[in-house]
Amino acid sequence: MTTVHLEVADGVGTLRLDRPPMNALDIATQDRLKELAEEAARRDDVRAVVLYGGEKAFAAGADIKEMRAMDHTAMIHRSGALQESFTAVARIPKPVVAAVTGYALGGGCELALCADFRIAGENAKLGQPEILLGLIPGAGGTQRLARLVGPSKAKDLIFTGRQVRADEALALGLVDRVVPAEEVYAQAHAWAARLARGPALALRAAKECVDTGLETDLTTGLALERTWFAGLFATEDRTRGMESFVADGPGKAVFR
Repeated sequence: MTTVHLEVADGVGTLRLDRPPMNALDIATQDRLKELAEEAARRDDVRAVVLYGGEKAFAAGADIKEMRAMDHTAMIHRSGALQESFTAVARIPKPVVAAVTGYALGGGCELALCADFRIAGENAKLGQPEILLGLIPGAGGTQRLARLVGPSKAKDLIFTGRQVRADEALALGLVDRVVPAEEVYAQAHAWAARLARGPALALRAAKECVDTGLETDLTTGLALERTWFAGLFATEDRTRGMESFVADGPGKAVFR
């Protein structure tokens, strides 16, 4: 049974979780997610990506029954692959938006953290409840959450394991926009489609500079920015963008 699908339309690839009823992220789903994230990264017809779990739930977390059967040795071998599946999503060199409806808990929240932008429905609930199992987040939650909302807020969520509703998630900076639940996917797709019409190499450069810069010192980050900035002067998109600006003003360029 295929538990993740990649559907492409209008330059947007939708990575859709499909493991009813709550999209629990078992090993097969994690591996398929990695495979399709890498495919989306390669494909020229995919210029932006939407992460979606359907109308009922984004992803309620790991498959606890499956994890319960694993001992220390088994998890030593599996934990690397678990992180790699999420990192494959985070490293898609294109804009990625998470469309979050219903529960995004544990691994589900960690998956949303891999996106560049998060649109949540009014019915969304997010959190990192691993502490309630005697664990900590293992798919990047302790790292990406702290980078997104700051260490204090991250520790509050991780230490308590509490769930937050969409309005509090917005206040915390955990999501970027809250809309009616029935509009989540449409708005996420529209945001992605708009970016899909942009200059692909410049978007890739911007994402890499921001993400890598957050992981390094300012001097190294500025060097990366300088290299990409100069390099983009060799692209057709840069020529088109500047010629269009001079002739017609900003925002009129059509990029290939």
